[in-house]
Amino acid sequence: MKKFPKIVFIGGTHFSLFSLRELFTHQYNIVGIITNPDKPFFSKKRGNGPPINPIKKYALENHIPFLQPKNLLDSSFLRNLKIWNADIQIVVSFRILPKNIWIHPKMGTVNLHASLLPQYRGAAPINWTIINGEKKTGLTTFFISNQIDAGNILLQKEIKIGRKETAGELENKLKKISGSIIIETLEGIIKKKIKPISQKETIITTTSRRNLPLKYAPKISTKNCRIHWEETSIEVIYNKIRGLSPYPTAWTILFFNKNKFVRFKIFVVETIRKKHSFPVGQVIISLYRMKISVKEGFISILEGQIEGKRKMNIKNIINGMKIRKNIFVQ
Repeated sequence: MKKFPKIVFIGGTHFSLFSLRELFTHQYNIVGIITNPDKPFFSKKRGNGPPINPIKKYALENHIPFLQPKNLLDSSFLRNLKIWNADIQIVVSFRILPKNIWIHPKMGTVNLHASLLPQYRGAAPINWTIINGEKKTGLTTFFISNQIDAGNILLQKEIKIGRKETAGELENKLKKISGSIIIETLEGIIKKKIKPISQKETIITTTSRRNLPLKYAPKISTKNCRIHWEETSIEVIYNKIRGLSPYPTAWTILFFNKNKFVRFKIFVVETIRKKHSFPVGQVIISLYRMKISVKEGFISILEGQIEGKRKMNIKNIINGMKIRKNIFVQ
């Protein structure tokens, strides 16, 4: 195992796991891990335990010390972190860190962000790049600073976004290259082969001179996930659905009549560009097909979930519907 640098890894999701695994496989000196506290678990079924944090599980399996602070300013946690005396910290998919955590290592604290910064700073870059119809995105490593996602850029890797790609599929593509960019960044810092670039400088060259707006990726609420069928562009609706699939998931309300309506989550769709005389929002059901009329054609549902039921393909959804006519979405 390499003796230098001493690394503290900070992450809490399956996305983080790919980078952690790459560091450990390449025998870097991970002196400790910071991850999220275990989530409470409620179940009436016997023999079931709480779903384990993937980072904690990996730490236990490989005998790596770890901390699970509820409060990142807790004095006991900060004392234990100081004992590890890290040379560098690497953050992948975690909460916002207070300054007295990220400023501590002499080589700095590196964060991995799932966009090509300075574009799409924020909590949900993967979702927003697809919602906004982008053709490319990527990963960025940067030094954490006082402003969120605004520190000096170290490395970037660009990938294309497929025309039909969902947020889940794009996340899987980014996971596969996340470990390699972390290793390349770390080696570049150790060997002093990387010159950090100010994001202020990048903004001037990539936005102002090309007349491009700076786009952000704020956290997405359930309210934001509701589909507005009256949108002028079928592409806007299509991008929103795939940009929210499989999570947090686009949804609408299915109206069967005045007294019967249910929430309907939509995961996978196709677009049908075609002139028609149906009012916007009418649901047309035929053999194994369910499509919703919009201004430029139809959104054809391939996979969805009616409230109270499991996620199903459209054939099974139609088979389970007792009412198949005079249905609208809103």
